[in-house]
Amino acid sequence: MHHCDVLIIGGGLAGLATALHLAERFQVTMLAKRELEVSSSQWAQGGIAAVLGSKDSFDAHVHDTLVAGAMLNDLPATRFVIEHGPQAISWLREQGVPFDTEGGDLHLTREGGHSQRRIAHVADATGAAIQRTLLARAREHPRITLLENHVAVDLITDRHMNFASDRRCWGAYALNMASSRVETFAATHTVLATGGAGKVYRYTTNPDTASGDGLAMAWRAGCRVANMEFIQFHPTCLYHPKAKSFLISEAVRGEGGVLRLPDGTRFMPAHDERAELAPRDVVARAIDFEMKKHGVDCVYLDITLKGEAFIRQHFPTIYQRCMDLGIDMAREPIPVVPAVHFTCGGVLTDLSGRTDLPGLYAVGEVAYTGLHGANRLASNSLLECAVFGTAAAQAIGAAAQPPVLAPRPWDESRVSDADELVVISHNWDELRRLMWNYVGIVRTDKRLERAAHRIALLQSEVQEFYANFRVNRDLLELRNLLQVAELIVRSAQLRHESRGLHYSLDWPQTAAPAAPTILVP
Repeated sequence: MHHCDVLIIGGGLAGLATALHLAERFQVTMLAKRELEVSSSQWAQGGIAAVLGSKDSFDAHVHDTLVAGAMLNDLPATRFVIEHGPQAISWLREQGVPFDTEGGDLHLTREGGHSQRRIAHVADATGAAIQRTLLARAREHPRITLLENHVAVDLITDRHMNFASDRRCWGAYALNMASSRVETFAATHTVLATGGAGKVYRYTTNPDTASGDGLAMAWRAGCRVANMEFIQFHPTCLYHPKAKSFLISEAVRGEGGVLRLPDGTRFMPAHDERAELAPRDVVARAIDFEMKKHGVDCVYLDITLKGEAFIRQHFPTIYQRCMDLGIDMAREPIPVVPAVHFTCGGVLTDLSGRTDLPGLYAVGEVAYTGLHGANRLASNSLLECAVFGTAAAQAIGAAAQPPVLAPRPWDESRVSDADELVVISHNWDELRRLMWNYVGIVRTDKRLERAAHRIALLQSEVQEFYANFRVNRDLLELRNLLQVAELIVRSAQLRHESRGLHYSLDWPQTAAPAAPTILVP
């Protein structure tokens, strides 16, 4: 059994920021499903949005966020995050993040949905630079223990204790991939920083770790979730058989890239007056419409007008990846398709990252703070991670510190090794296909009903498997993905309107007033 003051599940920006703030005072253990370099933060290209320019303002950033979020954002949460943005950037620079500069000042770029240049970045690989910097700081800190290849199974609550206990989270059970055994991690405070659930869909820009683990565990532990119907599709994922989950940053459109059909026709001005600078949901829906209308497999993003020198300077990672695949983006357009990119809903928290379960916090994409509303504004997600990592650490520091109690160890005395794993791989594939086809960019009541019925059948099969056999990573992830899929469908069925990322042919109008969808276990 492992004991620590604070257990953090997940190793992206949100988890690392929380850990580094806490480690001055507490013993912190961080669990990563795979290597710590594998996270959505690592893959974030564009940058981190904050009010840093002389012509910008908090009100302007708030306005842009509300417009992108279709006015479903929580205004106090939105203001809280944006007003703490400059402070978050300063802290990241203090940690050593090498943001691009110009004339001694931060170089700021602009992305879709932003009215000003306010995106601090490290070329076109900002997330990787932040992850690399913070991970190095965490690895050298004596009070942070980093454990890779540990897959969280479930949260430890009062029902796992050998004696009466107040309703509270006391840590988590996690599968050690090296030993194939479930270990007990007891902690006074537990932080979910597990990221989103992109792998519930067939096509996604997310890493393989994005299987909704924190969402599912929190729901099973009795926490409310909110706005799960709002799944953001990044409009421009590279379309190539050898390019798995590689996204083409919003900044390419922000710097002048235009979208074209295979015959070269530009189509975005016909869909929105903001053209390529419209929010992601508008662009993704327009691409989906044009692909279906013309029966094409992809559209093309053209930034050739900017020239090779500009492209290589501003988008070195994208340029090199495309060149590796035989695409010279300085001379030809890039083939792109929409793909699931971000989970706007999540575990309901307050402005300190607290969930409904005492002792449990959620930060980053796993959380619903109210910032994103019905659609996330580009580059607000890394900002949310940094701001709420700090806020959660402050709340934990100010909270009561009950002694760590000893929960019951994981019991696998009544299970055996699985004889056939084909059940897992088959059901995994079926789930991702049905979510893509029935709960995608455009939805209908009938499609949602079909999805709900099939998900229930899959859950029954997988629960029987879970109850009778020893757990493995694929089983745990599928169990969690099915739970998240159910929550997405239930939330979508409750929203009788089209708003932001949720577009229904049966409910095409926007209803009033705007209200979040909250599910209670």
